Amino acid sequence: MSFRLKAITREEHLAFITARPSASHMQLPSWGDVKPDWRAESLGWFDGGGRLVGVGLVLLRPLPKIKRYLAYLPEGPVIDWEAPDLERWLKPMLAYLKAQGAFSVKMGPPVVARRWSAEAVKAAIADPQARQLRDARATTHEPGAFDVADRLRRMGWQQTEPGGEDGFAAGQPRYVFQVPFAGRSLEDIQRGLNQQWRRNIKKAEKAGVKVVLGSHDDLPAFYALYVETAERDRFIPRPLAYFQRMWAALTAEDPNRMRLYLAHHEGEVLAAATMLTVGEHVWYSYGASTSRKREVQPNNAIQWRMMSDAHELGAGIYDFRGITDTLEESNHLLGLLRFKVGTGGQAVEYLGEWDFPLNKLLHKALDLYMSRR
Repeated sequence: MSFRLKAITREEHLAFITARPSASHMQLPSWGDVKPDWRAESLGWFDGGGRLVGVGLVLLRPLPKIKRYLAYLPEGPVIDWEAPDLERWLKPMLAYLKAQGAFSVKMGPPVVARRWSAEAVKAAIADPQARQLRDARATTHEPGAFDVADRLRRMGWQQTEPGGEDGFAAGQPRYVFQVPFAGRSLEDIQRGLNQQWRRNIKKAEKAGVKVVLGSHDDLPAFYALYVETAERDRFIPRPLAYFQRMWAALTAEDPNRMRLYLAHHEGEVLAAATMLTVGEHVWYSYGASTSRKREVQPNNAIQWRMMSDAHELGAGIYDFRGITDTLEESNHLLGLLRFKVGTGGQAVEYLGEWDFPLNKLLHKALDLYMSRR
């Protein structure tokens, strides 16, 4: 017997997520407000007794000129991924979205496949034979993840390959870097940092770097640094309005959902970062810094303040978000990976994103369009 699936209210959706220790911020009802180009809907799975047992935020993107949609559940849905009968969960979702006019469904199961310790990542970077993280021997494998992948393939879902030279998928990153906090004191976490990190935190302190909490009014200061970072790291920056919308939507849902941190030195803002919290999962979501005064180490200072605050909030995981999968020295994102590895956490591979073409012709046309962008 499949579960019954129907649209639910934002309040029902949020109450369900709030009772879970760790769901992605991209599965919050407020995340739909951050994405005005998409129509957002909260979905609920109900068992035979009428109890809400799963939720999902689906974003619907219309195709130009025709009333057909790409349906996207980023880092979701929030269902029992360990259930042996995944069909019970996913079949009603596909039927519902097809009736809504979706021609293709994309989702990102929040299922971990493999983990590499900081030592394993360092060894892989140092090994001239290891071109990609996925080729290096993982520290731990999650056998259940491979069962999920097999079941999805049998149902007709297609795995999206991580695209681009930096290993980031077209949607959300498949490889992330996380520092486990659960059951560890702040001293334990500090001891896990490498020598360089500890030295840089002390250096910033000695130089008088002050990390403060910002407000909505400080977003332009963050944005100026973010645009400079985009130029330096070769990515296309989002507009300032995106961050203002994100702040308004997330903090309206929960005043602690999004925080802004700024690292000041002698009256100048040298670095800024945003932090998101859902239950026990805390994300460093966007970071920005200037190339000036690098020697006072504002980036280490800001991260350590955020990690300390996350620990105080009861975080079980501090998540640095995406990392590159490409380990070659020529890769401009390798420095960022080294920075994150210095925290002593672990590289984590998720199952990646999966597509289900409900209309093969339109799905193929979209694929072609995306590959040419």
